[in-house]
Amino acid sequence: MISLLDMITLTADLSDQAVRQGQVGTVVELLSDGVFLVEFSDYKNRTYTLLPLQAHQLKVLHYDTGMAA
Repeated sequence: MISLLDMITLTADLSDQAVRQGQVGTVVELLSDGVFLVEFSDYKNRTYTLLPLQAHQLKVLHYDTGMAA
C-alpha cells in the first residue's frame, strides 16, 4: 500500500518525462484512487519535477534500521 510521504522508486522509464527506472521520489499527494503526485528532487533537495503516477509505476522503498549491523 502506498501512503503519503512514502519514498518510492519508478518501476519503468518514463520516456516522455526526464525520469528513469530506479529514480527515487516522494509521494506528496493522493490525487485519486491509485494515482499519486510524486516529487523528484536533486541532491540539494530542489524539486525538478512533479508527476502524477499510477500505483503500478511505483515501488515503495523501506528503511529498517534494525537490519543495519
